[in-house]
Amino acid sequence: MCSEGKTTPKIVRGEGGYVLEDVPHLIDYLPDLPTYPNPLQDNPAYSVVNQYFVDVNDNVAQKIVVHKSSPRGMLFRRAGPHQRVCFESDEVHACIVTCGGLCPGLNTAIGEIVCGLYGMYVVRKVLGIEGGYRGFYSSNTTNLTQKSVNDIHKRGGTILCTSRGGHDTLKIVDSIEDRGINQVYIIGGDGTQKGASVIFEEIQRRGLKVAVAGIPKMIDNDIVVIDQSSGFDTAVEEAQRAINAAHVEAESIENGIGVVKLMGRYSGFIAMYATLASRDVDCCLIPGSPFRLEGKGELLEFIEKRLKENGHMVIVVAEGAGQDPTVESMRSVDHQDASGNKLLLDVGLWLSQKITDHFTRNKKMHINLKYIDPTYMIRAIPRNASDNIYCTLLAHSAIHGAMAGYTGFTVGPVNGRHAYIPFHRITGVQNVVVTDRMWARLLSSTNQPSFLSSKDVEDAKKGATDAAVGRGE
Repeated sequence: MCSEGKTTPKIVRGEGGYVLEDVPHLIDYLPDLPTYPNPLQDNPAYSVVNQYFVDVNDNVAQKIVVHKSSPRGMLFRRAGPHQRVCFESDEVHACIVTCGGLCPGLNTAIGEIVCGLYGMYVVRKVLGIEGGYRGFYSSNTTNLTQKSVNDIHKRGGTILCTSRGGHDTLKIVDSIEDRGINQVYIIGGDGTQKGASVIFEEIQRRGLKVAVAGIPKMIDNDIVVIDQSSGFDTAVEEAQRAINAAHVEAESIENGIGVVKLMGRYSGFIAMYATLASRDVDCCLIPGSPFRLEGKGELLEFIEKRLKENGHMVIVVAEGAGQDPTVESMRSVDHQDASGNKLLLDVGLWLSQKITDHFTRNKKMHINLKYIDPTYMIRAIPRNASDNIYCTLLAHSAIHGAMAGYTGFTVGPVNGRHAYIPFHRITGVQNVVVTDRMWARLLSSTNQPSFLSSKDVEDAKKGATDAAVGRGE
């Protein structure tokens, strides 16, 4: 079964504090591997581009804001096409698999990998693995051509289907070897990338000429290192529709309250950005900012105050918020989904009931509460224009890396430049930092209290510092 990879980081050090965390390359264990001229140099579409090929020494800095006395920090290899490649076009037999939950842009990534391989590198054998990782050894495959993926970017979901859960790494690599596959493109979130890491390790152990490239997909935007996850921009845009509906419902009736629960696991990014974008939200609750219901200055008192001032209000709550009081009041035990993620209780329903009970019990004010949960609407829709372009760039960067012989990597933007990132660096989770400027902007926008005690603030600062140290910042 799958377990998190144990690959030793590939660190390259140089003068002046240069520290590159490089990604594996096929020549690391196949030293006599031949190389070939990149077919792109004969492609008329790219002949007009100046300096199209990236230099082998081009790197991307993880941190761009530094003090004059601070070290330069960690660097990653810049993504892009190389002058020499490790695969001839007619020998490439690629496969694509999507794993985990749905996210806008999956079909775009699939389509652009296919079209990029066909159009840029003249590859003619691309296989789609249906049903996630298990599809490798259950014979669920389909041949992918430019014609078959022609308009899939207009649809939500994934044409290859997906699944969650553990997989048999040995069976997967057996299937890859038996089918003659030599490029594996894996689209998924942090759990999927952990699986990709152990698949790469087994391929490396067997000495196979197989490049493994990951494309990060996480609607919650909680993958570390990279600037933003694909699908996040679309998710925030769609969340606006739910918030707008809640606002219309709330302001159209006396003492109306609209409660909107937005997905995001423990990160809270969708809730925060959707709140900032809408300007119709009175209170946003996220996992990193604990709140209490009862007491002076706490949530229920704030709701009463805002209703007296405005006659209505909108509350946005991230799915991972309030889990401690929710679990305690519902006396629930811990459960996990097939991917090993903790199943979160429905904080939106719980909060709506607590608000309703409070006003019913106190009889101070009659309220009209509407609860909206757009979870599956947000993640099942087609991508917007921004995410469509983003997924295209991710797919192309992954192709360039695999063709050049890099393996065991995920691609993503770091400070605006696409880079190749080792699998182990993106399997952590990042959350909204409530001591950061963006959260301060939200508090200013909603005019809500922070609900944080002085101890909460100190704990949050310490947590943010520890997380930054853990990420090597």
